[in-house]
Amino acid sequence: MINVIVELSKYTILTLMIVYTFHCFYTVRQPDEEERNELLRQQLILIFFIDFTAFLVIYLKTFDYKVVRFYIEMQIFFAVIQILYRVLYKKASLLLLNNMCMLLSVGFIMLCRLDITMATKQLLVAAGASAVALAIPVMIRKMRFLRKLTWIYAGIGVVLLGAVFLLARTSYGAKLTLLGVQPSEAIKITFVFFMASFLSRDTSLKAVVQVSAVAAFHVGILVLSRDLGSAVIFFAAYLVMVYVSTRNVGYLGLGLVGGSGAAVVAYHLFGHVRQRVSAWKDPMAVYQNEGYQIVQSLFAIGTGGWFGMGLCQGSPESIPVVKNDFIFSAICEELGGIFAICLILVCMSFFLMIVNIALRIINPFYKLIALGLGTEYAFQVFLTIGGATKFIPMTGVTLPLVSYGGSSVACTVLMLAIIQGLYILREDEDEEIERYRRKGTAQRVEEAPEAQSPGDF
Repeated sequence: MINVIVELSKYTILTLMIVYTFHCFYTVRQPDEEERNELLRQQLILIFFIDFTAFLVIYLKTFDYKVVRFYIEMQIFFAVIQILYRVLYKKASLLLLNNMCMLLSVGFIMLCRLDITMATKQLLVAAGASAVALAIPVMIRKMRFLRKLTWIYAGIGVVLLGAVFLLARTSYGAKLTLLGVQPSEAIKITFVFFMASFLSRDTSLKAVVQVSAVAAFHVGILVLSRDLGSAVIFFAAYLVMVYVSTRNVGYLGLGLVGGSGAAVVAYHLFGHVRQRVSAWKDPMAVYQNEGYQIVQSLFAIGTGGWFGMGLCQGSPESIPVVKNDFIFSAICEELGGIFAICLILVCMSFFLMIVNIALRIINPFYKLIALGLGTEYAFQVFLTIGGATKFIPMTGVTLPLVSYGGSSVACTVLMLAIIQGLYILREDEDEEIERYRRKGTAQRVEEAPEAQSPGDF
């Protein structure tokens, strides 16, 4: 009977995920506010039933009451977040909030299936970060001096990255954490704020050179620390923000050429880079060493097929660091390739929403922040999934909100809170423009000469 429930759950979860993904794109195009709100409520129902089905299966396969307790705690967390955002921020993007809850749900499901202790830790971190994040939208609206802290942002980034390089221990071939925290995750935010603050005031050649020097310093320290994934993410954000602010294609081309040259140099200078490239080119040739991870990842993806083996039916534990860098492979194995594609589309809708917000913001400082954070998010998703599927060499980054990692989850939640603040700011700008438009129309009507009647001729 349990096997029947597990088999049916595969298709139930998949169907619900497909419908949710459709809602992500259809809701944005829906002009009617009431209809849009109804679709958003339906998304919450879909998340609830996905969670219920998944955790029912996990419980039936383990009979561990910790699973039930975790499920209740998770639902309370989602309910509190949804209620507080609706009460505190009437103009907040509920679609953005729903997508955050959906991605967190997928992460909690997989972590609970793999390690209930880690899932509990992840929930605590997400709850704590969300509590802090509730204050960020109002800070974005009120703290206008954030634009002036240019060199403070740069100083924080350089100091923290330097501390990691000098003091952190090497783990999995890279220096990532200091005192249990991964500073590069937080510096993704300060780096974007530095770039936006600088480029929103000055886009001259001198300014671009100065910004490039600071960015190169960040990326250089990350490369020396062997944190290649973060280095690529920082470089991508830098390139996009410079191009958008200057509208100079030459800078974009020069950046791409420079980045390609730096990649070649890194390949010849650093042995760990050559190892990852060799594992990417032919993982079976180095299966016993650096190729083991990617081979196991590909086996898991292939085993899952389109529909997956079902929760608790696969062997994701055979993949090294599956809870972090390779959680996408575990999702493919147990929930299926179609579910994984839907997950990618949800992440894509996330990114498109951020870009849409950025394009509609008038203030250049906030516009660049939105584009920078959106670029970092998109590239992190690309690097994680690309590495797990052997599309690109492994870079050792987590899938935002899904993978296990306290620093990653906390900083991603804070990033999304910043985006929410920018969304609210954009709504305020739209209201102000509409108010001025109405005021101008009323003034023109008052100043217009009175219409003459036929008797006046």
